[in-house]
Amino acid sequence: MGATTLGALIGGAIDNMSGDDGVADGAMIGAITANVLKVAVPVIATYLVGWAVLRGIEQAADRLMEKGQTA
Repeated sequence: MGATTLGALIGGAIDNMSGDDGVADGAMIGAITANVLKVAVPVIATYLVGWAVLRGIEQAADRLMEKGQTA
């Protein structure tokens, strides 16, 4: 099942639980949210991995410089 369909089902179920008159608006919001998350989550994950790698390189360089000064 696609993320858009799953988001629409979850959004519709949440909207139905709140007691509103229709389910369609919740399904549309859920589908749109699922599509936004399909793009945003990989971008955020890539950014975090890149940040962690650069942070590790920075720490490794600091340790190498520290060892070079003490020797």
